[in-house]
Amino acid sequence: MKHDEALAALKPLDYTLLDGGLVIDDPAYETADAAVEKLLGVDMTCLIVCVAGWVPTHAVIRVTDHFRHLPILLWGLCGWKENGRIITTAEQAGTTAIRPTFEALGYRFKYVYNVIGKPYPLDKIGAFLSACAAAKALRSARVGTMGYRDMLLYGTQFEGNSMRGQLGVEVEPFEMLEMVRNLDTLDEAKVEEGVRYVKENWVFEKPCDEEILVKGVRYALAIGKKIEERGWEAITLIDVDGMKKLEGFPPAMVFILLEHYYGVLTVPENDVMGSVTQLIMKYLSGQTVPYLEYYEFFEKSLLAGVPDFVPEPATKGKVTVLPAAFGLLNTSLLCVSKVKTGYVTCARLAYINGRYRMHVYTGEAKDPPAWNEFGWDDPAPQLPSLEIFPDSCTVEEFAQNVCCQHVIVAYGDFGEAIRDFCRLTDIDLVM
Repeated sequence: MKHDEALAALKPLDYTLLDGGLVIDDPAYETADAAVEKLLGVDMTCLIVCVAGWVPTHAVIRVTDHFRHLPILLWGLCGWKENGRIITTAEQAGTTAIRPTFEALGYRFKYVYNVIGKPYPLDKIGAFLSACAAAKALRSARVGTMGYRDMLLYGTQFEGNSMRGQLGVEVEPFEMLEMVRNLDTLDEAKVEEGVRYVKENWVFEKPCDEEILVKGVRYALAIGKKIEERGWEAITLIDVDGMKKLEGFPPAMVFILLEHYYGVLTVPENDVMGSVTQLIMKYLSGQTVPYLEYYEFFEKSLLAGVPDFVPEPATKGKVTVLPAAFGLLNTSLLCVSKVKTGYVTCARLAYINGRYRMHVYTGEAKDPPAWNEFGWDDPAPQLPSLEIFPDSCTVEEFAQNVCCQHVIVAYGDFGEAIRDFCRLTDIDLVM
């Protein structure tokens, strides 16, 4: 009965479940070996060990050690009340014997338990399953970077061996020359279709030269050839020292179109670590997660915005653009879209002194005050931005742990899933 109820409780989490059957303390290990036979050879994200009553640890280990390479959820069910008294099957006697054994054997696991009269801990279970799925997906993920180390920045670099070995991500650099050469191979009908899409779906605050739109679409389609060829899920481009300096074209429009056409995650300035953070947060949240950059700190809040673009799924309303001049660039098409507000989880992965570190905080993201970045011609545009009020730390605590000018934002509270993910992947969590 308890087995059936627990299995039914997991179904709303929308994962494919394979039931290994009941394992009991039979001397010949017949039920344990039957469970192993059912589960071996199956491509699993994790193993759930659901304890419905007392069971000797050796019977459990008989099964689990075949799957010690997988993350394991140790889940203790609970008793019930009948005629004014508690009836128990001693399930937490079983889990409290198993938990330290799992730890001693070096398993990667999470321990959760039911409480009589309370709902099942589906939030904790769901967070762990999400973390397991994210860790698995990351091991086959690919990131493309056009160029490397824009502006000679330090925090956007990556260490290739640990990135592939510990996290599983393959980072593939490519040259801007490939994009330029691809420009001559484009289907002009697709270029016209792209320009038509932009005109019909974006809001222009001032008239824009069509030549700018054509250029932006062509660059996006040229880079898209590499995305489709290599199967990248995220991409970052050389911005200041590349697209602006060499092509004279700020790539804000290009980034928006890359997300629209190919569904990739995007961040500028060869921010490989930002791209990997985006992958993690996308796997945990199911969202297209934007990057923001810090501009100002206040007593209780942070001003975070972007000098270039925000992807369409993170905009409030339609994509809004403004032809504007900035510095030496007089053909700049700037994104001035409003950014979605709400409760957010902000995260950033860093590699410091040979260890991966994830800096995370949560808070309420609100519409920003009026502001502009110095350098724009008047009337200066209001850049896409949020005022974030952290609630998991103070601004001072945040400031002493911040590890990059770029941060990745997901809508909702994903703190539990991030904790689980960092434990599974041996990342130091600062939260």
